[in-house]
Amino acid sequence: MAKYRIEIKKSAVKEISKLPVIDLKKILKEIESLTDNPRPFGAIKLSGDDKYRLRVGSYRILYQIFDSKLIVTLVKIGHRKDVYK
Repeated sequence: MAKYRIEIKKSAVKEISKLPVIDLKKILKEIESLTDNPRPFGAIKLSGDDKYRLRVGSYRILYQIFDSKLIVTLVKIGHRKDVYK
């Protein structure tokens, strides 16, 4: 199976830089795992959107998958109470 490339929007980079170090390690590990399998167990497709959600503790990673180009684009990363706003 081909590996996907990870692209991160500028707004998501800012959100990543504000995360606590303890949670950052777990989140980066999950992001890296998306290169092998962009639809892992626990990833949920959001209704009404072409995005997926992945839970990492109290944080959520929102991303889009472009299968034709083998790209996963990280759209938003944040605490579960703020990420959907």
